[in-house]
Amino acid sequence: MERAAVIGSSPSFRALLEDVQVVAPADCTVLIHGETGTGKEVIAQAIHEASPRRQHRFVAVNCAAIPAALLESELFGHERGAFTGAVAQRLGRFQAADRGTLFLDEIGELPIELQPKLLRAIQEQEIERLGCSHATRVDVRIVAATNQNLEQMVSERRFRMDLYYRLKVFPITLPPLRERIGDIPLLVDHFLRSYARRQGKSIEFVSDEVMVAIEKYSWPGNIRELQNFIERSVILTRGPALQAPVEELKKNDVFAHKVCTLADADRVHIIGTLQETNWVVGGKSGAASRLGLNRTTLVAKMRKLGISRETVEQRARLSNSYANAPLKGLSVPA
Repeated sequence: MERAAVIGSSPSFRALLEDVQVVAPADCTVLIHGETGTGKEVIAQAIHEASPRRQHRFVAVNCAAIPAALLESELFGHERGAFTGAVAQRLGRFQAADRGTLFLDEIGELPIELQPKLLRAIQEQEIERLGCSHATRVDVRIVAATNQNLEQMVSERRFRMDLYYRLKVFPITLPPLRERIGDIPLLVDHFLRSYARRQGKSIEFVSDEVMVAIEKYSWPGNIRELQNFIERSVILTRGPALQAPVEELKKNDVFAHKVCTLADADRVHIIGTLQETNWVVGGKSGAASRLGLNRTTLVAKMRKLGISRETVEQRARLSNSYANAPLKGLSVPA
């Protein structure tokens, strides 16, 4: 799967990027929390690329994808003869990431018996390969990620408290895509251009009907699900308009009862009123007065719903650009 670029301009995403810029040069451990598919590895890579370690390796390990019996060797390495099948010395991911960044995805799946060794490696910056009698110094920055509630796991004694707090020096929470509605057109644009070019197709526009359906869907699989949906839509498209199977979205929207009711109605009503007042919020003729709200209350609602003049007008510009500009031949960030 193609790696998603860091794309977004919604208030929540801008706040996230500010956190990335603040923590990148600090060289401390970072704990990223977010639902599956929100782009935790992309943010970890962004931290690495903005840090002084960017000239060295970014090494990723999915703790859930490696059998528990092999994970210790995968992380710390082993000596020849350390166990049956160890026919040669093998360096682990810690040494591979020396002077760089080690990304530990799904850290909540790390076996409890391995957690003290990881804690020591982080605190002491040294590791011991399996079968080795001495420690090896490493210089590694740890960025961990999870979609689990680690605090609850600590209370249930399934995750060590000392390791949790050692990882949580700088916590970052990724908002789900359903809370970043203003970013959806940008992501659609990115994936559409990429897959259209890959398929050798010239897809000239996305209809308002399709875009509205995409924006209304709650995307339980987040950016990864959106990416797969756009790729499938490009494959199905015959002609200049994106032919997206939007009926699948209506059928599969497991979060619809939670997020597509009052919040959607509020968003539409507030945007309509703001447009009527030319985005004047306060004053006698402002949107707050028309809506029967205090100015500060309306501003807070706009922030919570991700409403800004820039994001609304940006969506309109993107819709117009689809109708006027073919996609083939345009470059897409990696």
